[in-house]
Amino acid sequence: MKRFLSIPVTILLFGVSALAQRPGQSAAGSEYSSASSQAGAASAMSAADVGDMQNPLLGGIPTGKPTGGVIPISLSEAVKRGLNYNLGAVLSDEKVRATGAARRIALSRLLPQVSAGLTESQQQVNLEAYGFSGFPGSKTVVGPFNVFDIRASVSQTVLDFSALNRYRAENENLRAAQLSKMDTRDLIVYVVANLYLQAIADSSRIEATRAQVKTADVLHRLAMDQKAAGVVPGIEVLRAQVELQAQQQRLIVAEDIAAKDKLALARAIGLPLGQEFTLTDGMSYVPIPGMTLDEAVQRAYKERPDYQGAQAKLKSAELDRKSARARRYPTVGFSADYGIIGQRPWDSHGTFSIASVLRIPIFQGGNIQAVEWQAEAQLRQRQAELEDLRGRIYYSIQTAFLDLKAAADRVQVAQSAIKLADEQVLQSQDRFRAGVTNNVEVVQAQEALATASENYIASLQAHSAAKLALARAIGISDTEYEQFLRGK
Repeated sequence: MKRFLSIPVTILLFGVSALAQRPGQSAAGSEYSSASSQAGAASAMSAADVGDMQNPLLGGIPTGKPTGGVIPISLSEAVKRGLNYNLGAVLSDEKVRATGAARRIALSRLLPQVSAGLTESQQQVNLEAYGFSGFPGSKTVVGPFNVFDIRASVSQTVLDFSALNRYRAENENLRAAQLSKMDTRDLIVYVVANLYLQAIADSSRIEATRAQVKTADVLHRLAMDQKAAGVVPGIEVLRAQVELQAQQQRLIVAEDIAAKDKLALARAIGLPLGQEFTLTDGMSYVPIPGMTLDEAVQRAYKERPDYQGAQAKLKSAELDRKSARARRYPTVGFSADYGIIGQRPWDSHGTFSIASVLRIPIFQGGNIQAVEWQAEAQLRQRQAELEDLRGRIYYSIQTAFLDLKAAADRVQVAQSAIKLADEQVLQSQDRFRAGVTNNVEVVQAQEALATASENYIASLQAHSAAKLALARAIGISDTEYEQFLRGK
């Protein structure tokens, strides 16, 4: 048998092929390394979403190693960490990378396709099998003989409206994904800020409950002293002891809830596992910046990334329908190849071919019509989703305004109730010391103060949450949450 081409030549050919492909791969990686968000995260979060611990926006990627001490974390620091390490942010980045890859695939159908190949074979041909037989003095079996062929080829789509509209649709999909990433950032700010406010409210409840425990303990000691002095019966001591233990139980529950809520915050912002931290910001009543309902709605239609993303998805669906219809149109292509062929590399001759291709679809077994139906259905879905989102934005803003008004009124009433409850406790304690009444009145006053304190904390939290909900409904949580919360 003849010698095959040496191994070094084969290795050189594959090395050239790998170098030719590598720039395209690196460009794809760099072009889409910062892309964005899952389409499903574009909708506003409901209370059930916030409570679902499987929601990606409540998860995070623990980053770094825990320090030995307790680190302080402000609201702005928590939001910043959430935007970097929240699971929703990480997943949205990868989602956009995948969308960018789909766009790249669609673009590849419009770009030249270049390839190279090498073949070398030993052949023995039976001419009789091809109808060449009966020639005097000729053999029916030829060979074995060596065939060497090295060739480069190129093909280019010259005219394909379907592929062109598909590429345009993928451009819109990429834009929608990037807008969805922006919406995910808005949601992350909304979630992290709410978790931070919840943790602050928990701390306030612990402080209020500790004050109640201290007051109950003083009342218990006073009852014991008065019983020892023969002023009050033993039932007063028992009643005071029951109230003290009830407040102690409330404190235990409040501390447990606060610890778990801090863990939820740590998870959402990707703190190192086991890292101890304390919250540095408090919660106060700050009126919302002046804004009417109509102004908020119009601003939301202009600025909400998910609404703009829904419009981009609608445009993509329209282009997909055009792409489906364009499958009925002729396509024009071009192909060419050049190479050398012979028995050996050093005994070969150049050959080439050039061709133009016109393809006209005549009958595709109903495939084109089915694709059109799919595109039409997808387009109608996108139209319905856009209109639903438009209405949802309006109603969510209106709901936020109603919640704001109610929460502001609750804060005012709760502030007055705390003052009255404090005065009631003081007067009831004085009456008990003077022997005018028993400690039932004091216990009732303590319960009223505890209720007033809880109502005040809840109303402050509700007012802050309503402001965050309004910022989220407008689509500006990522940029103006501090202005809404603190009036900055």
